[in-house]
Amino acid sequence: MPASTSSTFRQPASQEPHITTKLPAHDADCPECGLRVSLPKLKRGQKAACPRCGRHLVHIENQPFSTVFACASAALILMLLVYSQPFVTVQARGIYAPLSLPEMVYWLLADNWSFMALTMLFLTFGTPLLFLLLVLYSYFALSVRRNWPFVHGAVRMITRLRQWIMVDVFFISMLVAYIKIKEVAEVHFGAAFWLMPAWALLLLRTSLAVSEHWTYRQFVKIRKFPVFQAAENTVCCSHCLHFRPLTEIHCGVCGSELFQRRPHSLKISLYLLIAAALLYLPANLLPIMITENPVKTETSTILSGVVYMWHKGDKLVAAVIFSASVAVPVLKIISLSLLMLCTQYRLSADAHILSWQYRITEAIGRWSMIDIFVIIILMTSFHTPMARVTPGPAAVYFCLVVVLTMLSAYFFDPRMLWDKQNKETV
Repeated sequence: MPASTSSTFRQPASQEPHITTKLPAHDADCPECGLRVSLPKLKRGQKAACPRCGRHLVHIENQPFSTVFACASAALILMLLVYSQPFVTVQARGIYAPLSLPEMVYWLLADNWSFMALTMLFLTFGTPLLFLLLVLYSYFALSVRRNWPFVHGAVRMITRLRQWIMVDVFFISMLVAYIKIKEVAEVHFGAAFWLMPAWALLLLRTSLAVSEHWTYRQFVKIRKFPVFQAAENTVCCSHCLHFRPLTEIHCGVCGSELFQRRPHSLKISLYLLIAAALLYLPANLLPIMITENPVKTETSTILSGVVYMWHKGDKLVAAVIFSASVAVPVLKIISLSLLMLCTQYRLSADAHILSWQYRITEAIGRWSMIDIFVIIILMTSFHTPMARVTPGPAAVYFCLVVVLTMLSAYFFDPRMLWDKQNKETV
């Protein structure tokens, strides 16, 4: 087991003596590099990170409860407004399409594109709504010092949902679609469009305000649950960062599976990556979008769409689509492949650099959904006999590629990189 090392932390901008919430000094194992870190006593406004890999471990807001309540409540109100107000109106000869987000889902279902409808509904409505409700539920229980049913599972679910909230990706997709639509139709943005970036920022701020380790520590106090210190017969939970006896299969604090290293991490991640790489071929070779009008029918692949936009003069849009739909998936597959090879054979660089590579790879994968959202917006904007846009078979394959690469990154355990480096330096 690595030796204890003090973590880095920032002093608070302000302290409020009448609020007593704090964290005592204790140990925790970094879930990214495995280093055992001696966390100092933390007060409001302070945070701690792993001194070896820089991974964030814990932070305490200056106003832990009011910040979360304010941001989550405001985000929930904005969400209701975004989904109840007009989003965009597309108008051209023979076309008049005033659309709200629920109407987009309705038209997708009406045209029997349930896969696309569920994708949009899950990523822009289901995950944000569930995330906000779980945050409010768990933090209200925390504020009244009650251990309510399923509250620990709620906190665990909050941290799992963060990567699957794609309101910001959808907003950028609308900007890309706007440049395409304005060539053939007039576009008027509604109130929902202008409220969406504020909603996305509030979701991000709420996510940043929730500290999993600090939250579980408060529930440990409420339950008067025994807190174990680091020892040979204990294992540090990778999610809540509490030490638990080796006899436990699932963490007694948060309910997550306990392990020193994620079981079968390399195998699961590799299989998911192979599946994504295989599906990426039809995703690029088959048509991803079909455009129809009374005169002609056009089919386009991802690359042909990029080339078309480039030659039309919309080089910024072409660059965005190429980056999100071609460069990001390819680079992510290559990056994850290199990381897996490093864990099996020899490190290509210092483990600190590879950890940053993994962190970036994990963060950018969701932005590949831009192309799928653009297709959804075009489909719902043009669904009349005069102009109609439908997804090609590649749309489903590409969506699966994005999901599989995100899951592959999730199941990869970056601590294996540091284990490999430790073996090589012995």
